[in-house]
Amino acid sequence: MARIVMKFGGTSMAGIERIRHVAGLVKREAEYGNQVAVVVSAMAGETDRLVQLCKEAAPLYDPREYDVVVASGEQVTAGLLAITLTGMGVNARSYMGWQLPIRASGHSSALIDHIDASVLENVFGQGGIAVVEGKMHRPLFNGCPGPQQ
Repeated sequence: MARIVMKFGGTSMAGIERIRHVAGLVKREAEYGNQVAVVVSAMAGETDRLVQLCKEAAPLYDPREYDVVVASGEQVTAGLLAITLTGMGVNARSYMGWQLPIRASGHSSALIDHIDASVLENVFGQGGIAVVEGKMHRPLFNGCPGPQQ
């Protein structure tokens, strides 16, 4: 049994039929006995649409609020993939970065500093699949966890 991470970008997640295809690939890996975490992007074009909305809302915007808006695209696809997998009889749940938690150095183009693997270990221990959005995190401020986003 291997522990694998599968990453699917926007083109792979661009609609329910493509999400069903991705779900089939993920299900197959689970049936092989692998422990699977899936990282998903927003549907094709969705991030660009959300970025444009931020720019239209105000020329200077708070990076924290920008992250909230832009991450919503990944939240949608993570939820849809988890729903699809569950409908196929697979034990799957979506997670936002702060629920794991994933901690990063700041906002917008932050780098990951730490991932607490205990939630994922629990998911794998119960035979589940974790579907994780590819954007949101919990920033670190002066080396300490900041407020949840």
